[in-house]
Amino acid sequence: MKIRLKESVEINALAAYFEIPAILIEQSNQTLTDPIPSEAIVNIPGYEWGLTGLSIPSAFEPEDAMEGCDKAVKVSERIVFRQKSYTSACFYRDIEKMVLKYPFIRTHIIGKSIRNQPIIEITMGTGKRNVHMNASFHANEWITSAVLMDWLEQYANDLVHGKARFGHSSLQLYTHTSLSVVPMVNPDGVDLVLEGLPDDSDLKKTVLQINHQSLDFSQWKANIRGVDLNNQFPAYWEIEKERKLPKTPAPRDYPGDCPLSEPEARAMARLSEEKGFDRLLCFHTQGEEIYWGYLNREPEEAALIVKEFSILSGYTEVRNIDSHAGYRDWFIHEWGRSGYTIELGLGVNPLPLVQYESIRKKGEGIFWAALYM
Repeated sequence: MKIRLKESVEINALAAYFEIPAILIEQSNQTLTDPIPSEAIVNIPGYEWGLTGLSIPSAFEPEDAMEGCDKAVKVSERIVFRQKSYTSACFYRDIEKMVLKYPFIRTHIIGKSIRNQPIIEITMGTGKRNVHMNASFHANEWITSAVLMDWLEQYANDLVHGKARFGHSSLQLYTHTSLSVVPMVNPDGVDLVLEGLPDDSDLKKTVLQINHQSLDFSQWKANIRGVDLNNQFPAYWEIEKERKLPKTPAPRDYPGDCPLSEPEARAMARLSEEKGFDRLLCFHTQGEEIYWGYLNREPEEAALIVKEFSILSGYTEVRNIDSHAGYRDWFIHEWGRSGYTIELGLGVNPLPLVQYESIRKKGEGIFWAALYM
């Protein structure tokens, strides 16, 4: 919601009137000074215009209200992500909705997919601790994108309403932690699984050839040209290249001709190098397990953090597995910091939507603990 000020006002006074933290107004209006001058247009996060609600003082003027709407309504309803196939179009639409509702959320295009779709990073928070989360490295694990977006929107909603969760104030987490999220690393692959063949005739021919002319893409994990993005990182990549059975592009497991050959993988590597994350969480499906070690290069704190994750979710901790070249592997190998692969849900991929609520509830403690631990 936007208002135009008829007279100068201090940010704290504005925040007190709307009962939201001043820092959210500051972060929603990056160019404002304090006090805010008259005639300035101000974003008020978490509100919309309505016929009933909070009366607007004469010092404020509705800027983007529908005709006849003169009340400020604090929105409690959540943006609904659940119980639907979560294509890239759904994801991009929901990002637009979230930024409008919570303008303290920021988005950045960190790269483009093979089909030139944006790979989007969402950021929240002002703290020194730098935490990153991602989902849908694998195409048929698209449910992870919906769940991660759901948790992220819950966090934003809690901030506006001053709520705590798992015994920790959302505002305190916001000011102590900077959160980076890439909810859909592989938009082309997700759309292939959910919508079928792309329109591009050359890609269509390539994809059909890789999939042995089958139109069933339910088992497709790779990007649109048959490279498994989570086998693309330079952490003993050559071992995976040697032992993986697919020696050419395939629906799953093919690590490519060299590390970081794919634009999606390069975008994620560049993001880590630029941001210097303190902690990394990669959401996959399935197995209700948390992988947290890599060649004993993980720090001591990693064991304490995964213990909290396990207690809150009921998931099993697994320190070491015989795997290399993953994003988490590379992160731990390069920087010696805490990295986790969280396998959400149980069953056979792609997990059915009937599991959505169970996955969301079991895993939400992991999301929050990553911010407060």
